[in-house]
Amino acid sequence: MEKILIIDDNNDICLLLERFLSKQGYKTASVQRGEDGLVLLRKEAFELVICDFKLPDIDGLEMLRRIKVMHPTTAVIIITGYSDVRMAVQTVKHGAYDYVTKPLYPDEILYTIKAALERRLQSINQSKGSSATLTSAKASVVKPPPTKVPLTSDGKRFIFGRSRAAEQLQKHIDLIAPTDMSVIITGETGTGKEFVANAIHLKSKRADKAFVAIDCGALGKELAGSELFGHVKGSFTGAMSDKAGSFEFANGGTIFLDEIGNLSYDNQIKLLRVLQERKIRRIGSNQDIPVDVRIIVATNEDLREAVRQGKFREDIYHRIAEFEMHLSPLRERKSDIMIFAEHFLELANQQLEKDIQGFDEDAKEKLKDYYWHGNLRELQNVVKRAVLLTQSDYIEADVLPHEIISPQYFTPEDTNSSTNIQINYDPARPGVPVFSQSAANLKSVSENAERAAILKVLEKTGYNKTKAAEVLNIDRKTLYNKLKAYDIHL
Repeated sequence: MEKILIIDDNNDICLLLERFLSKQGYKTASVQRGEDGLVLLRKEAFELVICDFKLPDIDGLEMLRRIKVMHPTTAVIIITGYSDVRMAVQTVKHGAYDYVTKPLYPDEILYTIKAALERRLQSINQSKGSSATLTSAKASVVKPPPTKVPLTSDGKRFIFGRSRAAEQLQKHIDLIAPTDMSVIITGETGTGKEFVANAIHLKSKRADKAFVAIDCGALGKELAGSELFGHVKGSFTGAMSDKAGSFEFANGGTIFLDEIGNLSYDNQIKLLRVLQERKIRRIGSNQDIPVDVRIIVATNEDLREAVRQGKFREDIYHRIAEFEMHLSPLRERKSDIMIFAEHFLELANQQLEKDIQGFDEDAKEKLKDYYWHGNLRELQNVVKRAVLLTQSDYIEADVLPHEIISPQYFTPEDTNSSTNIQINYDPARPGVPVFSQSAANLKSVSENAERAAILKVLEKTGYNKTKAAEVLNIDRKTLYNKLKAYDIHL
């Protein structure tokens, strides 16, 4: 009988979940404070922990880290209010299986629990299989399939594809993974930089240790220091207890620093110390803590240019740039588009409990011809939406977004002008401007044209950055980076 621990400061939620899950055949226990939960976890192991993100003594991210240190195979589901969803997503990046929002619905929570426990069991079985292969002196080396490589412990996979760029990427991963060299992964937003970092980790000698991913672009100056290096109680307002940083949690394993160009100058200096001396010091402490961590970083900015402008330290750049890998945008890998689309179809079928067989020929052609501003992330969203809308066995073109079904194009004058940007309007979404797409290659459009396009969209959307990012088919972080790069102040 699988054991489930519930940690929530709302006693009613604890009681309701215990009763409901007991009827489903699970053994349950509940506490209302994070520390009480950790005490219980030190005494016995649980297959699953359901933890509220906002506890009176410890936040959900810190709880997740402590649970994973004690019991790496324990699955964790985060309960969160609507306003906490952004941070809940961060917990998923740090190893939580999933999160559910309040109010809780029995069918949803039960489905998530069953999926988490099943994924946990698959992960344990895979680990046992890997260990048996490694310990056998005469075991043959089994190469993974050419297009798919198992990744994280929760079963996610990175698709390499069959294009020349994909083959080169796979060769580079195989080459660099067994070493301890630092790696810079460059590429546009949505090209799969974190998945590549994880693939490197799982092919390295550190594969049985932690892989910790940090989005530097989402951290403020002080929060970044605490997140990376930890702090001691009382070191700043709100530091109610000692906290270990990500470098400590990644000790022996790999740390992945996404959007490293967003680190403040102060935190760049602290990072330099880690690179030079392999030691960290928690904020407010005088004690050095040795760490053995492989560092992989990613950026969609030109770090060399940032160095020239004095925004990024040159000594750090040369230490992390021992090996550089560039991920090509999806539009430059046409032969891979349907490979990725089929993979995302498989995932969407599982998530939405559907059984769509594939894409019809018209839909395939539309997907291949589209520019894919948001790369893999945009493709995954498009496929998932199409699966949801499809009522037959095959996805047809009419369930694809309007900008894919009927793309607009720049005229030659558009590509040579920084101000003559054509704006059309989607009849299905009144008032939402749709920007044209180049029939040949939008890379020929100058930076001035892109800046003008961004400004026009901001104006049309009333300077609503969320809506502007949606219209431009990019995420908010990319929009903020472009506003900064083009010196646009709002």
